[in-house]
Amino acid sequence: MRSASVTFGKPTIRAALTALILAASPGLAVAQMSHQHGSEAACEETTLRCATKVTPAFGRDGTLWLVWMAGGQISVANSKDHGRSFSAPVQVTQERLNLDWGPDARPKLAIDAKGNIALAFSIFRDQAFNGEVLTTRSTDGGRSFAPPRPITGNKESQRFEAIGIDPSGTVFVAWLDKRNRVPAQQSGQKYDGAGLFFATSGDAGASYSAARLAADNTCECCRLGLAFDGAGHPVVVFRNIFEGGVRDHAIVTFTDLATPGEVHRVSRDDWQIAACPHHGPSLTISPEGTYHVTWYTNGKARKGLFYAQSRDGGKTFSNPLPVGQPNRSPSRPQIISGPHGLVMVWKEFDGQKTSVNLMTSRDDGATWSNPRTIAGTSDSSDHPLLVSDGQRTYLSWMTKADGYHFQAIEGEP
Repeated sequence: MRSASVTFGKPTIRAALTALILAASPGLAVAQMSHQHGSEAACEETTLRCATKVTPAFGRDGTLWLVWMAGGQISVANSKDHGRSFSAPVQVTQERLNLDWGPDARPKLAIDAKGNIALAFSIFRDQAFNGEVLTTRSTDGGRSFAPPRPITGNKESQRFEAIGIDPSGTVFVAWLDKRNRVPAQQSGQKYDGAGLFFATSGDAGASYSAARLAADNTCECCRLGLAFDGAGHPVVVFRNIFEGGVRDHAIVTFTDLATPGEVHRVSRDDWQIAACPHHGPSLTISPEGTYHVTWYTNGKARKGLFYAQSRDGGKTFSNPLPVGQPNRSPSRPQIISGPHGLVMVWKEFDGQKTSVNLMTSRDDGATWSNPRTIAGTSDSSDHPLLVSDGQRTYLSWMTKADGYHFQAIEGEP
């Protein structure tokens, strides 16, 4: 297949100063209830060129789908030619919303074998950054979407949802939820962070089960990493709050769609901080069953980006491998098990330009290629994301100055 590198449009208004600060200083930690993020809106239109967050997914038929947030609304479009051209956008939402514009928040979608699309995103309920996770679906190939509905009736804050579809076609959604905070406080107990909650849908997203707790006292404002193991069990990696207020990463493998297993620690970075890093992990599971995790930390034991693997179902992990150049603020790691091996990307900032850097592995993470730069921009940008159609792996990256990039990974193993 010929390599594709496509760029769409230029946003017209500057992104928020916060986005630039976070790009230059990924270790910045800001408290959940008092952080001073400004809106990241690039412009007031709902078109792709105005998007601040763009998320890709491939359908089983090879169709590439994009979901993005722009102009206070959620939109989707698809491509039949690997990102060279896109269909006319379809608006998922019909009114302007206070979309969750936090650094680790973004709309997400998953497509089942029949072409049904399950979609999730979050909004802010109030000025205190309490959120609400909304879900919707399309059963007509993305031509229309049902009105978005809350995934749970609980009125406490929910944010940072992750969505996926298991081999049987069941939709699985996990998110961070603060419903246990008030009961704990009412009983005089201290409550830190949030709870990792989940729900499932057996009817392509038309309805969801009651929310259930997988783990409590997690960090409340970092994205989740979600993957399915070889048996189709959900696996979630998240930033946890360990004893002493240490916000290191943990992982949980479900024994079935309704039963979370034990929580295991990914690494001991010793990042003791009473605030929110806004910098979550990435997870992929290879055909060999190996768990591969990348993350950011600013702990006492180590600082920067790191990679580790587990060959025993997440019970133990290898010694963390440093990723990127420490003097260039490496951030926003993403890892995927592609059709020919592992692909890892991340951002670096040299003081003037942000670059997307790449490493690959042909041997299930035992060794990695030398890092190389595959994309760059002179202004603010979204996180670099990876997606595969089963034949190639692609970089998806939204930039303010240069628009949207969808790029086949050259030299993939």
